[in-house]
Amino acid sequence: MQLPSRLGVFSPGILRIPHLRAFLDGAELVARPDLSRRSVDAVVGWGHKPTADRARAFASREGLPYVALEDGFLRSVLPGVTGEPPLSIVVDELGIHYDATHPSRLERTIAELELDAPLRERAERGLLTLRKQALSKYNHQPELDLDATFELTPRGDRERVLVIDQTAGDLSITKGLCATDFPGLLARTLDEHPHADVIVKTHPDVLEGKKQGHALRDPRVHLLTAPAHPPSLFSQVDRVVVMTSLVGFEALVHGLPVTTYGVPWYAGWGLTDDRADVPNRRALARARDLPTLFAAAYLRYARYVDPETGLPAPFETVASWLSLQRRMGERTRGTIVCVGFSRWKRAFLPGFLRGPGTTIAFAKDASAAARVLDRTSERSTKRSAERTDPSHDASASRAASRSAFVAWGTKGDGALAELATRRDVPLWRMEDGFLRSVGLGSDLHAPASLVLDRRGLYYDPRTPSDLEELLQNAELDDEELVRARLLREQLVSTGLSKYNLGASTPLRVPPGRRVALVIGQVEDDASIRRGCLDVRTNLALLQAAREASPDAFLVWRPHPDVVSGNREGAVANADVARLADLAAPEARIAECLAVADEIHTMTSLVGFEALLRERAVHVYGHPFYAGWGLTLDRHPHPRRTRRRTLDEMVACVLLRYPTYVSTATGRYTTPERVVAELLEARHRGGAIASSRGGRWLRKARNLARSFDPR
Repeated sequence: MQLPSRLGVFSPGILRIPHLRAFLDGAELVARPDLSRRSVDAVVGWGHKPTADRARAFASREGLPYVALEDGFLRSVLPGVTGEPPLSIVVDELGIHYDATHPSRLERTIAELELDAPLRERAERGLLTLRKQALSKYNHQPELDLDATFELTPRGDRERVLVIDQTAGDLSITKGLCATDFPGLLARTLDEHPHADVIVKTHPDVLEGKKQGHALRDPRVHLLTAPAHPPSLFSQVDRVVVMTSLVGFEALVHGLPVTTYGVPWYAGWGLTDDRADVPNRRALARARDLPTLFAAAYLRYARYVDPETGLPAPFETVASWLSLQRRMGERTRGTIVCVGFSRWKRAFLPGFLRGPGTTIAFAKDASAAARVLDRTSERSTKRSAERTDPSHDASASRAASRSAFVAWGTKGDGALAELATRRDVPLWRMEDGFLRSVGLGSDLHAPASLVLDRRGLYYDPRTPSDLEELLQNAELDDEELVRARLLREQLVSTGLSKYNLGASTPLRVPPGRRVALVIGQVEDDASIRRGCLDVRTNLALLQAAREASPDAFLVWRPHPDVVSGNREGAVANADVARLADLAAPEARIAECLAVADEIHTMTSLVGFEALLRERAVHVYGHPFYAGWGLTLDRHPHPRRTRRRTLDEMVACVLLRYPTYVSTATGRYTTPERVVAELLEARHRGGAIASSRGGRWLRKARNLARSFDPR
């Protein structure tokens, strides 16, 4: 449905919705048209709520269409009552989907929609996405194990029925043609399933303390008031019973039988066990299958915006973004104690650990970290003592036990590691990612990506890391490999690297001469101290490269931190002149790689960037990309036995391993989005900031940017 070009809006809350015009076909929005005296073509309001009465009255008086808006079925991470804006809304000029007393645009679409082959395929893929990614309307609640929460009969020996409570006064109930009230629903469920374990789930808005539920207490039921993500429950029950809740449709998506005691939009089409009288207009319609209902509701009725661009987007974009937020947020659910971080890192660190169930605390050292753990445990014990509900106690106990320490690099090797072992708390390590920023970290440029490693660190080959585990064991599908190839091609074509510094000036090398690029590093870097055996200095690297390629035109490119004066590792000019044919301290890495035939490095990330360009890479240490059959290794690594293709390596290194955060939203994002943002920053001249002005002025400016609110 194409909306008129000028829409009247009476609700300030509607006008505050981010990207509202993107939802509404770019229509011009006229606030309070009865006062502005500006003509409009239609009036919008929020569903059939009392707050929309004024808009509906004005539309009736002026003979204008009234268009109802509501949250979409795949809305957001957090509930709307928390202030989280919607990523999806529905637009209905006939009624609204939760009002079964009148026809709605959704009802008509379900009745009339014919799925051609492409639309059916898209609907089936969408259903698979909801199932595989465990997506719901809201996506902030934790997974919950019913057996660990209640004393239930073992699965299979006794039926399990999940009853979904709703908020008191919900319009889907008052306008849902319900056959009974909630106490009646529960009583009938218990009568029909006398030998079942019946679990009653409380609504998320009730758990947030924003609304009231229906107090469905009965000695024969298990009352679940702890937060629980609905899809995590579906595999643990045999049937779902609802009045009108959307959870009923989500249960259908997961293959469960669903009993309805009202008339939600998905009832009356032959897919549900309906106890209420369905309106004749729906009862007389032909039965519809699940892909048709999904296509009508999620692909045709609902509208979406891309949270990163604010532009209209398809279902798939929002589903992918929400699944990423949920997956990344679940990694850190619990209390994360970040130990020994500078104030600058504290400014950006929460963005890389965020999650709806994550509490982030900072501690100066191991002793302070121990005190944080003690306080967390005390608060959890106190909360448990104040509650009588076993589902809350079990949930609180699990949350309290999910603690972790995070340290930057190898700084937690001493007292913190001992504390982690003594308290049985995991110690995770964090470092810069491989697509970091436009500018140096040592100049306090905030990162676009970090890695959070639960085993070790990618640059320490002495012990396994999450990245090594991925490269050794991960199975990758065709979709990931295609995505990896496209990302690799974009990085090569745009010349993006870790820091994206240097002048964009082509290097002049003799035509027809083999060019060997030697990459300098910071000599006290942990990757050298822990990953090199005999070649451990930049001078030794230059000497080894000259010995390995005596006839090559040798280009020396020192590390930017060394050139800027922030770190140590300079090679005397006389040695550079003796061993190299050309020094290129200011050149951008991409320009260096463009003219190189081979690269020599100890452990530098530039070796990986050279692999992206399918160059020959001579490795003198044990960087993460060595040992997989793609490099010429001076010292083979005994643990690394799997042979990887280049795209497999890219998928592990750039798609799966790092954590990316968007500068636009401050939320988790993809490497593709980070590439777009880095290109934009480079276009704005961000790299110039690293070479202009004094070192401390640069740092002060970048520190201020790090603390800017997102």
